[in-house]
Amino acid sequence: MKVGVIGAGAWGTALAVISARGGSDVVLWSYDGSFKEFDGVEMPETIQITNDMKEIGECEAWLIVTPAAYFRETLRKAKLVYNDQPIIICTKGAESSTGDFMSEIMASELPDAKDFGVLSGPQFAAEVARGVPTGSTLAGNEKAIETGRAILNKLLINPSDDVIGAEICGVGKNAVALICGYNSIAAAGENERAMLFTRAWNEVMGIGLKSGAKMATFLDLCGIGDLFLSATSATSRNFAGGMAIARGEEPAGTVEGIFALAGLIHRAKETNVPTPVLIEMQKKMKLI
Repeated sequence: MKVGVIGAGAWGTALAVISARGGSDVVLWSYDGSFKEFDGVEMPETIQITNDMKEIGECEAWLIVTPAAYFRETLRKAKLVYNDQPIIICTKGAESSTGDFMSEIMASELPDAKDFGVLSGPQFAAEVARGVPTGSTLAGNEKAIETGRAILNKLLINPSDDVIGAEICGVGKNAVALICGYNSIAAAGENERAMLFTRAWNEVMGIGLKSGAKMATFLDLCGIGDLFLSATSATSRNFAGGMAIARGEEPAGTVEGIFALAGLIHRAKETNVPTPVLIEMQKKMKLI
């Protein structure tokens, strides 16, 4: 299968690598032709790097892995070459200005896309690229799940039909990991850290359930699995970003949790879900 991977950051490059190892020919699109390099990981010869979106149009399936802040903009470019390919959304996040999840943005910008899914789970990109055993939830329709399993056959895949649930988990864990990183330094003690962690995740679940998510999804790999990984380790960019904010430093790179937190609060207001902890933490971190 010829697979187009749209986005060549750490996660996009890692997915390109394991897709190639799984037998696919991969076209990895990068807006400037660059890609993430991992120490000790050799790029398979079956990966082609390009900054020409037309080459993505020739692929049989797409993995979209662009940052949430640029998802809509990138999708508008990609839809010019779209040809009914199944799409796997691999971006975790919400649009900060609207609170829209990536599948909702796709529905508005690319309404012809009927076969799509959302990949979400406990995944550090460098470990995936090195071949460390990794599991993910893949939520979508039957064709999307079948396509995703064929491409990502090096991952353990838990199938699901709860697209919104998988997305809210990915968005929520980014925000909660940011909060946990901040409180690893700013909180008065372990008790306060645990309290704020629990209350913040409960607020995320409240938004999710009000948006139509299933409770079981929060217990899947995309839920508690990803939350455990991201909210307990400084390897997580969001956790590390929260630590940097607590120290009065500028976070390194793109910290999705900052945008996710704004998107969650926006969505909570629209759905009338109280989120006192998310709002208070956004104020404490001076993100408004």
